[in-house]
Amino acid sequence: MDTINWLSMILSSITPMGIGLAYFHKNAFGKVWSDSIGASDKKLNKITLIIISLILSFFLSFFLLNFNNSGINQEGDFDTFGHGVWHGVFIAITVVTPVVVITGIFARNRWKNMLIMILYWIITLALMGGILDAMNHWENVIVP
Repeated sequence: MDTINWLSMILSSITPMGIGLAYFHKNAFGKVWSDSIGASDKKLNKITLIIISLILSFFLSFFLLNFNNSGINQEGDFDTFGHGVWHGVFIAITVVTPVVVITGIFARNRWKNMLIMILYWIITLALMGGILDAMNHWENVIVP
């Protein structure tokens, strides 16, 4: 891969926010999650929250892009949405899950809270990886 598909980076970077809006909605896991951490209805500075989230999501997207394309024979048959999903799930299980659990144990979070966060990151990283792997290899996805 010689060039970056910047549209894929933008879509991947906004994916955590899009998934989060649906996933943490009060009619999905939002109420259960906020109860599990004892959250109040305090209003956060939404502009700051959005800016920091987008910057960190961009860093995560850049890592996933490089992770998806590192290794021998990564060009060709493996450049698909499904392969990117596998990479995202792999990272969520092997990297994010231990971080969430270790941090959660020390913070004395409930297991319910940790499981909700782990599922969120499995879904989110799967979609981010799929977007990045497929869109950075259009020539391998589009049939002539």
